[in-house]
Amino acid sequence: MTFQALGLIEPLQQTIAALGYTEPTPVQKQAIPAVLAGRDLMAAAQTGTGKTAGFALPILQRLTMEGVGSPLSMRCLVLVPTRELAEQVYDSFRTYGGKLPLRMHVAYGGVAIEPQIAKLRKGLDVLVATPGRLLDLFRQGALTFEALQTLVLDEADRMLDLGFSNELNAIMEALPKQRQTLLFSATFSDAIRALAGGLLKDPLAIQVSPRNTATKTVKQWLITTDKRRKPELFLHLLKQRRWGQVLVFVKTRKGVDQLVATLLEQGVAADSIHGDKAQHARLRALDRFKTAQVQVLVATDVAARGLDIDALPQVVNFDLPTVAEDYIHRIGRTGRAGAEGEAVSLVCADEVDLLTAIETLTRQLIRREEEPGFEADHRVPETGAAAVAAAAAAKAAPAAKKKRPFTGPAGGKAALGGKAAGAAAGGARTVASAARPTGKGGPGSVPKGAVIVTGGRGAKSTARAAAKPAARKTGAAGGGRGR
Repeated sequence: MTFQALGLIEPLQQTIAALGYTEPTPVQKQAIPAVLAGRDLMAAAQTGTGKTAGFALPILQRLTMEGVGSPLSMRCLVLVPTRELAEQVYDSFRTYGGKLPLRMHVAYGGVAIEPQIAKLRKGLDVLVATPGRLLDLFRQGALTFEALQTLVLDEADRMLDLGFSNELNAIMEALPKQRQTLLFSATFSDAIRALAGGLLKDPLAIQVSPRNTATKTVKQWLITTDKRRKPELFLHLLKQRRWGQVLVFVKTRKGVDQLVATLLEQGVAADSIHGDKAQHARLRALDRFKTAQVQVLVATDVAARGLDIDALPQVVNFDLPTVAEDYIHRIGRTGRAGAEGEAVSLVCADEVDLLTAIETLTRQLIRREEEPGFEADHRVPETGAAAVAAAAAAKAAPAAKKKRPFTGPAGGKAALGGKAAGAAAGGARTVASAARPTGKGGPGSVPKGAVIVTGGRGAKSTARAAAKPAARKTGAAGGGRGR
């Protein structure tokens, strides 16, 4: 199938031909006709499969065919969760619409609001915005939604899932009820699907790949190690494996800054992106990475979406994400548009629950490796089938211990004689009772291989105990110790 067969107008066909697009991707084949027909849409597809073109091309065509807009208004609103993604989508609209007489702009926080207000006064056909800045502009009277025809939520799961609920509710209240609504993302959880259902009218659902899966062109594996050794291990891998450009994801902003400082100390060209950096600094860091001025870009999950870097070979999860879906978006920064890529995760023992959540979501076990010299002192527990087998073995172990016969000291119980034998037998029963598990960390919980002495006494201790009263009597007769 060709783009011409999808019904796109000639200026758009010329543009995409100049970009080297030969035929539409699966998501574009389904989305473009639906958007042109005015349908509401809920589309899920892997990262790097052309989702942005899937909604941008038909929207630009509809706007062109319907004429120009009026001042202070917009006809298409694209909402995105991050500033980086806002710039990315805005650049796509400008590129695809280069031969069309349409006005477009982008609005997000962290930069001056006045230039954005000036653009809006003239009216826009397309506005790409983050929710917070859009509300600021609306409440200042810099725009109206009366002429809005199409709303797009790009990376919709992130929009609805991570702290945007209040802003989105306020925006939805202000939007006209009669509109086309499009939701695009790589992942949709069941909760997000239920919530999104209230925004759409008779939507067409597009699922061009299995839900919540990463592209097959990305090779995934992990290395187990201790948390404190992760910086040293990353530097070792960077040099030994001769990695080129690497995008590294770290859980916290402080962690990002610490890793960048370590890399710079070791002579590695590195920069960072996170929420505490000014927007101009974030854009500069991204531009330096794209132009290969720095080898390593370290980022929080603000960079997990919207970063489209040509032929990025390597993504490293220095820390696993706290939200499993973000793993798919992170590793989707590589292996884009059919190219091959590699995603490596450095995993320590206290991240096993996060690993389990990722493997459950993606329905796969990530291949494990150990790097010689960096083996974990705190073993990372098994996941998947291996974890089930280990748990079953651990559960069966206490029952086996209770069946083990008492052997006592050399010579058996008879060697103890009389009361000593009875004391030893009582001691054995007490040990068996103590070995019964009563809950994790509770009374009677016994580490594997521990030797427990409680209650009963052995032959020597029994003999010593019997001798003590006689010794005390002898001492008393001799006057004993002074007080």
